[in-house]
Amino acid sequence: MNSHSPNQLFSQHVTYTLFAEVLIPLALPKNFTWAVPDHLKGAVEPGIRVEVILGKNKKYAGLVKRTFTQKPEAFDPKPILNVLDDKPLLHPAQLAFWEWIADYYMCTEGEVMQAAIPSNLKLSSETILIWNDSYDEGDMTDLDEEEFVVAEALNIKKELRLNEIQQILDASHVYPVIKRLIEKQVCLVWEELKEKYKEKKETYVILQPPYDTEDGLADLLNNWMQNKAPKQLELLLAYIHLQRTQGEVAQSELLKKANATSAQLKGLMEKSILRTEKRSIDRIMSLPKDVHIDFTLSPQQQEAVEKIGSIFEQKQVCLLHGVTASGKTQVYIKLIEHYMRQGKQVLYMLPEIALTAQIIRRIQKHFGGNIAIYHSKFNPNERVEIWNKVKSGEVKVVLGARSAVFLPFRDIGLIIADEEHDASYKQQEPAPRYHARDAAIYYASLFQAKVLLGSATPSIESYANAQAAKYGLVQLTERYGNVALPQIEIVDVKRVITHDRSKVMMTPELQTAIQTSLNQKKQVILFQNRRGYAPYQICGVCGWIPQCRNCDVTLTYHKSKNKLACHYCGTTYPVIHSCAACGSNKFIQKNFGTEKIEEMIAEAFPDAKTARMDYDSVKGKHDHDNLIKMFEQQKIDILVGTQMVVKGLDFEHVNLVGILDADGILNFADFRVNERAYQLMEQVSGRAGRRDGLGQVMIQVSNTQHPVLQFVKEHNYAELFRLEMANRQQFFYPPFARIIQVIFKHKEHNIAEEAAQHMLNGLKADFGKYINGPADPVVNRIRNQYLSELLFKLPKSTPLIQQCKMQIAQQIHLIQSTKRYRSVTIIPDIDPV
Repeated sequence: MNSHSPNQLFSQHVTYTLFAEVLIPLALPKNFTWAVPDHLKGAVEPGIRVEVILGKNKKYAGLVKRTFTQKPEAFDPKPILNVLDDKPLLHPAQLAFWEWIADYYMCTEGEVMQAAIPSNLKLSSETILIWNDSYDEGDMTDLDEEEFVVAEALNIKKELRLNEIQQILDASHVYPVIKRLIEKQVCLVWEELKEKYKEKKETYVILQPPYDTEDGLADLLNNWMQNKAPKQLELLLAYIHLQRTQGEVAQSELLKKANATSAQLKGLMEKSILRTEKRSIDRIMSLPKDVHIDFTLSPQQQEAVEKIGSIFEQKQVCLLHGVTASGKTQVYIKLIEHYMRQGKQVLYMLPEIALTAQIIRRIQKHFGGNIAIYHSKFNPNERVEIWNKVKSGEVKVVLGARSAVFLPFRDIGLIIADEEHDASYKQQEPAPRYHARDAAIYYASLFQAKVLLGSATPSIESYANAQAAKYGLVQLTERYGNVALPQIEIVDVKRVITHDRSKVMMTPELQTAIQTSLNQKKQVILFQNRRGYAPYQICGVCGWIPQCRNCDVTLTYHKSKNKLACHYCGTTYPVIHSCAACGSNKFIQKNFGTEKIEEMIAEAFPDAKTARMDYDSVKGKHDHDNLIKMFEQQKIDILVGTQMVVKGLDFEHVNLVGILDADGILNFADFRVNERAYQLMEQVSGRAGRRDGLGQVMIQVSNTQHPVLQFVKEHNYAELFRLEMANRQQFFYPPFARIIQVIFKHKEHNIAEEAAQHMLNGLKADFGKYINGPADPVVNRIRNQYLSELLFKLPKSTPLIQQCKMQIAQQIHLIQSTKRYRSVTIIPDIDPV
């Protein structure tokens, strides 16, 4: 292979006639241009990945956005080194979508690319490749010379940077070799180390020639009668049965059916009758591609499906407002079937991975292998596999969290955003800080596709759009099967006096109700929106409270780990036994989290089986699904949890839900506090009595006169909407205004504030009346960075908003070009939640 150093390539004087705008996964202010050498002209087109050098020697797998013939005037473009794909990685619609995301959410297309495509498709010279431990070294015979050299080095060192591989091959063009090694699963990208999920492999058993024909097998069985190995014969007969009934025979299933051991199987392998072969299991298409709808819609559901179809003839977006347990999922299934029959693709979005486990089983029951699942817990190789199957149109329905909106759909007909109100649809860190529900509406418009937003508690903005006839509106006002909504009881915790004046965890009324449910062999869900054991502890003598060294927040005590933890930066500390201020050891634990509730419930109801569902207890890929299955099978009596237990889960035997601290939900300093509190309480109450209508919800609260509690008690979303619209119009908040929040971060508080003041001074002439701040947020230091904020509340005028965004971008550039503020991080957040 001929090799040239980058300097040799660029020193040669060559005239280029074709140029390419190439995206690389970096936050560059504008996309860079590279020249297309003559021998690559036929291979370079939009959507193709190319190998490029940025700066002196940083290599990237970039993505061609467009090609053109006009040479840039300001600089001489470097040539593209290599083309990495035979076919484009995505379709033109995705490039248009990325451009819109970057423009609307004030980020770069490189940042969108970084978020959108799987890590194995965006390599750079900074990338670290690691040896795949599950790769069989015996398969190295399939590698060519260059692949073998790199694989051998990886096997010895276990990890290599791309520039080290360049030295090993003594060549500059290493990307094609790396691409092939990743495809052959010899190595993985460094990000794989962050994933708990491992690729699933299964060992299959296969008949050796000449026994893999009918005649050969008959001869083998006839000769076996003289053999004195009855267990091996039993194993062989079991294999023949499975092979004829199922086609392929997994080793685990064979040994189980024959009640045999690995040693007996090994005996047949040593006789060259059977052999084994390891194969990767394709989770996506492992089921038959059947469509099997085995339920009948209720009259109200059927009417809703027909009305949605009618609305879609006139409007792009429809809001389905259905009370909890009204059967929205069945409506979705019918619509998915309709679009699949037309040959269209469908995206079914859920706000969190946690929700997908139960929904997957329901959807797969009806659509089998037509469903693909896509979220961040899948490893890079699997995400590439799903990516390619969506791009080719082989996958018809994708069920996924917010990142699924970036998949390269070929011909999408419908996007469903279930639980559309959920704040988890908004990406927080890092950029792009997009809202998947809103982005999906634009993405669908590129295909003339339709969008269905579904919720029992719609966001105020979406419901306002429906009331203004911008969206269609369909309502399901009855639970499926005419099951009654749960009875809601407000329990005043002020009436309960504790000996140490601590917060009440469980009132006598709730304790009695739990015991009654257990006696009836029913299940209970207890909701508390704080994890850990005690959200903070305070010195009983002087009032000192342990705080995080890096953030201005109190530390939460986690009893199971015996640690204090910061829930903002993740730092853990040893438990403090003596006060740093006065030396006292008299600490009082204030408030309570899910861990403490679980302990209290286990003491109060020792015969009940209790479990906890929160971020700490379900970190692994399958932990959440396993816990849900156990609860479905009634192996758990009482489930204690955070918001994870609220969203969209369907449990048949739950008849009691307890909200232990509603004051904590109602007292946030945020203009959406009433909306969020109603949504949380209504959603969690919707888990009760979903089959028999005998559900009961008990809300423990001290402020019993809060207006939201009455709306929840009456399941009255319309009144909440009227109250919120009046308040938001008065104080000029969405949906009457559009919000842009600009956050300034620096290790010194005064510099962050000064930078915010500079932006205010630069913008107040044109936008002063729309700006609030600078101000410190409630938590004004995170990870040793002080925060200062500006809040823009703008009228809903597209030209004005565009002008404001442009001037904010200019101000960011001006501020960061000043030496004093060069290290200030400035983050514009459009439509924050």
